[in-house]
Amino acid sequence: MDTRVAVISIIVAQEESVARLNSLLHDYAQYIIGRMGLPYRAKGVNIICVAADAPRDIISALSGKLGELPGVTAKTAYANVEGAAKE
Repeated sequence: MDTRVAVISIIVAQEESVARLNSLLHDYAQYIIGRMGLPYRAKGVNIICVAADAPRDIISALSGKLGELPGVTAKTAYANVEGAAKE
């Protein structure tokens, strides 16, 4: 299966969405390479960066589900090279 390397940048402005966001990330854990979260208290938001290696439709589905959460914005950037097939 061909996979893509991507980064999903997430901004969380509503704390009520954090539990569902974490649940979604847990559901897709097998595809997540790593995650970094930064609380930006001065602006009242949390900034999260998720690196993933997955088929494009999986990355798109995760990003879409994240972006549907109230107060959550998610944008995806894909690497220019295709990832190696998973075995």
